[in-house]
Amino acid sequence: MTSPDLRPWPPSDRKYRRSEVTAIVGSGDLVWQRAASEVLRWKVKTASGFDVDTTSPVSPGDRVVVTARTFGLTILEPVEVVAVVQEPGRSGFSYRTMPGHPVNREDAFIVHRHGDVVHLTIRSLTRAAVQQPWRVLYPILLVAQRIVRRRYLRALL
Repeated sequence: MTSPDLRPWPPSDRKYRRSEVTAIVGSGDLVWQRAASEVLRWKVKTASGFDVDTTSPVSPGDRVVVTARTFGLTILEPVEVVAVVQEPGRSGFSYRTMPGHPVNREDAFIVHRHGDVVHLTIRSLTRAAVQQPWRVLYPILLVAQRIVRRRYLRALL
């Protein structure tokens, strides 16, 4: 649904809250090579304060547990990689959340070039999870998501 291989991002399911944000990572071939590699090794998540239970590069079908620690709480976030893109000028992946995750969501992390300039784009589709207590906490989780999204945009600098 977040289509990391596509530019621009086509319309998506209206049942989800949609977000797409982009930041400049830097410029030049060395920045591109580093960022294109790091995005496929979960660096956007780990540099934003999350733990990921693998050190392997992303691959479609991978099931991974991302761990968030905040305010003395440990929150386990099971996800599944649904798409990977590795092509000249574009590198990234998307994952969807699995049962037990605080929200029902799909996220994409995409590094791409426009000329010499390297960008990171974060796409997300989000809606409330079905299970409690997460469902009633959904409005608070949306605020947390905006804060984390800003961290993501700085993760590959």
